[in-house]
Amino acid sequence: MTFTIDVGAAGRIIAVLAFALVVAAIIALLFSRIRRFFASRSFDGSDREAMRRRWREIEQMQAAPGEMSRKVAVLEADKLLDHALKALGMPGVTLGERLKFAQYKYPELRDVWWAHKVRNQLAHEASFHLDAGVARNALKAFEKALTRIGAI
Repeated sequence: MTFTIDVGAAGRIIAVLAFALVVAAIIALLFSRIRRFFASRSFDGSDREAMRRRWREIEQMQAAPGEMSRKVAVLEADKLLDHALKALGMPGVTLGERLKFAQYKYPELRDVWWAHKVRNQLAHEASFHLDAGVARNALKAFEKALTRIGAI
């Protein structure tokens, strides 16, 4: 009885295993760098204070009488969140893209999507009426998001 080993098949198996190990090492390295990227970004004291001042101005706009002041407050809150996410280094061209990316670290940010949609309606629909209650809830959602990421 003679045993024969196909060296070509064994060599292919070893090559596939070596390739899998290299791919796994690359994925592990990328994952650790992404984790460090997220963990390392935060606001310094002066940035946070500037954003808090801006948030107080937005709250005053919302409290002023008239629908236009509510509209401006929602638009400005959306811009402040966009600014904060940019400062944290979140990639993307639009706030929507940055929000999608930021949700990996801050899953609670999905709650601000509807407020961002209200902002989009304000920006793109000339006849959009902003009810005081909707404006108040949108601003609460923006405030919660800004607080969660440490901006205010």
